Amino acid sequence: MNVEHTYPLPAPTGNSKPRNRMPLWKRAGSALAALGLLLAKLATKLKALLLLAPKLKLLTTSGSMLVSMAAYSLIWGWRFAAGFVVLLLVHELGHVFQLRREGIPASAPMFIPFLGAAVAMKEMPKDAAAEARVGLAGPVLGSLGALVPLGLYALTGEDLFKALAFMGFFLNLFNLLPVLPLDGGRAMAALSPWMWFAGFALLLGATIAFPNPVMILILLFGGMETWRRWRERNSPESREFHRIPARTRWLVAAVYLGLAAALAVGMDATFLDRSLGDV
Repeated sequence: MNVEHTYPLPAPTGNSKPRNRMPLWKRAGSALAALGLLLAKLATKLKALLLLAPKLKLLTTSGSMLVSMAAYSLIWGWRFAAGFVVLLLVHELGHVFQLRREGIPASAPMFIPFLGAAVAMKEMPKDAAAEARVGLAGPVLGSLGALVPLGLYALTGEDLFKALAFMGFFLNLFNLLPVLPLDGGRAMAALSPWMWFAGFALLLGATIAFPNPVMILILLFGGMETWRRWRERNSPESREFHRIPARTRWLVAAVYLGLAAALAVGMDATFLDRSLGDV
C-alpha cells in the first residue's frame, strides 16, 4: 500500500512577492497545515462528489483520476489539478513497473482525493530487497517526472510549472519518510526494522507540530503495520525475508539518501512563498 500525500499551496500564475525565506522544514510543515485547513473547508463540497463516484462506476484508474482532478481543481484550478494528478500517476507507475519486474501481481493505480494514489500488491515481495526496490521505484520515477514541469518553467517562466515541480519534489520526499506504509518505510525493510520506529517518531513529531488529517491516518495505519511486523520479526519467515547481502543494504541506503538529498535541493530551488490569501 502506498498512501500519499500532503501538499503545499501553489500559485497558478504571476510572479511571487519577495518575502523572508523560511527554513525548508518550516515550508513543508506550513504546507501540510494549510492543506488540513483547506480539507476542512471543502469537506461539504466533496461529500456529494465522493458519494456519487461509486454509483457512476468511476472507481477505475481513469475514473478515479478524474475525480481527484475535480477535487484538486476546487482549490487550485483545473490546470494545476491536471498537472498534479499526472505527477501522481508517474509516481505510481514507478511502483507498477517494478512490481511487474519482480513478478508480483498488483492492481492498477487508484486515486483518492487529498490522499494521493495507491497501488495494491496482491502478494508480498520475495524478500526485503525486492520490497525496497518496489518502494523506491515510485519516488525515483516520480522525481524524474517532476523535472518535466521544472524544464517547462525554465522555458516559459510561468509560476504554474514551478509550483508543479515543487509539488512533485515534495510528494516524493514526503513518501521517503522511513515509516510504513510509505515508500521510505518499505525501503527500510532492507536496512533495519529499528528505522521504522525512528520514522514513526519523526512523523509523530511533525504531526504534533503541523496537525494534518492525512498524517494522522498514516500514523494510525503505519503504527498498526509496524507493530505487526515487529511482533513477527523473530519468526523463521521474517528472518528469511530480511536475510539479504550486505552489498544490497548499502546500495539501498545510497539510493535512499541520494534521492532524499536531491529532492530537498529541488524543493528549495522551486519553492513559491505563498499564503492562503494568494490562492
